[in-house]
Amino acid sequence: VGEAMLEQSRDVALVGGGDLVAIPQGIDLEGLRTGAITGLFHGIDRARFVTRQMVAGPRHLGRIQAASPVIEEKRLILRTADTTMLVRAGGEIPSQAATMGAGLAVVAGRWADGPADLAWRAPTPQQLYDEMDRFHLPRGRDTTWGEWHYVNVVVSEREWWYITLLVGGDVLGERWGGQVLVTRRRPDGGHDRFTATVPREQVQFDTTRADLTVGTASLVQRDGRYRLDVQVEGARLALDVIPAPRRYFPPVELADDQFRSGYVVPALVATATGELCARGACTQVANAPAYHDHNWGTWSDVTWEWGMGHGRDHALLYGGVRGPGTRGEVGGRAPFFLTLVDSLGVRQVYRFTDVVRHGAQPVPGSPGVSAPDSLAMVAVRGSDTVRVGVAILDATASRSAAAGMERVFLQMRGRWGLEGSAAGVPIRDMGTGFFETWLDGEGAP
Repeated sequence: VGEAMLEQSRDVALVGGGDLVAIPQGIDLEGLRTGAITGLFHGIDRARFVTRQMVAGPRHLGRIQAASPVIEEKRLILRTADTTMLVRAGGEIPSQAATMGAGLAVVAGRWADGPADLAWRAPTPQQLYDEMDRFHLPRGRDTTWGEWHYVNVVVSEREWWYITLLVGGDVLGERWGGQVLVTRRRPDGGHDRFTATVPREQVQFDTTRADLTVGTASLVQRDGRYRLDVQVEGARLALDVIPAPRRYFPPVELADDQFRSGYVVPALVATATGELCARGACTQVANAPAYHDHNWGTWSDVTWEWGMGHGRDHALLYGGVRGPGTRGEVGGRAPFFLTLVDSLGVRQVYRFTDVVRHGAQPVPGSPGVSAPDSLAMVAVRGSDTVRVGVAILDATASRSAAAGMERVFLQMRGRWGLEGSAAGVPIRDMGTGFFETWLDGEGAP
């Protein structure tokens, strides 16, 4: 027994007195006691984002001196030409480990940051946005696969544009292609829609970069600046879209055997400069408010709630996806998230269960369809609560028949306000934004 205890005390995975261990929320502490760290089989999700923004970012500059990400003593099988052995392997960023006073004592050679280490801890703008905004492939043949870049631009209080460059279908086979979708909300309240369907031979996307070409439309990222060029019948756009530093939300993905949905917001706050033309009339914009996100996944029988806005001190983002058969909470957790972002990055992330709609107003150009007068939600994280209200100023509707059920998709412009707390600090803000929701087949809110 004594020998067994001595051997256990030397185990690298032992958690004992004097150790401070931070573990993901929801981990069973009993598992920690009985299985030690190696029994948990977990990692830190979106570790790059956590390190760059939430731990070692500018928000905690006065409190955190250094942060060193580590892959701790993983068991691996090493095979050579005629030998197989069980080994322990770890990974660190040399410069960060040295800053923490935990650098390796190198007997021979050198242990220094390589290109991958530099890209992990301090990526260039090109690396950062390609890492976040790259394209994906489905796990197998799937005709319901879709992936797209989305941009919106506000020209004035009465005019704005939605632009989508989309790839969809069985991209591992031959039955797939692209679409360009452009909607302009005119100053008079009407809407112009311009579309183009593009064969797969004229579509180019990259699983290591943000660049996408769909026929005569493209979105290209260079050094943290996006160039959007679109030509479809009736419309032409040429814009430089520049994300504001640190105003992004990292890639997240929900997945199971039948369903996959991914989402990232590289530019929650951005400016657009260039030219927008519709039916021969052109408008020049300079530093117009803009937004860019990117979606991918399987989209059969899928709906969502989504909203974003710019305020005085914060940018607001919320959303959530309901897949086939998904109603209410997911795995015991609230299905939607809400995040507040300021000049230092993500300030707080909350969860909430539903978007409550109040009232009804007719949607111009869509007989029988009503949009809500307002939206409301209450989101919580620990002792923090935030209440958000949205007054709907404008709405446009599209009908969709998915899985034999007709639904109405609403794109809305609204004025929002919030109050509550973030990390225990009282907050209050207001601004304008865009909001999306789905209604039943009758178009009722």
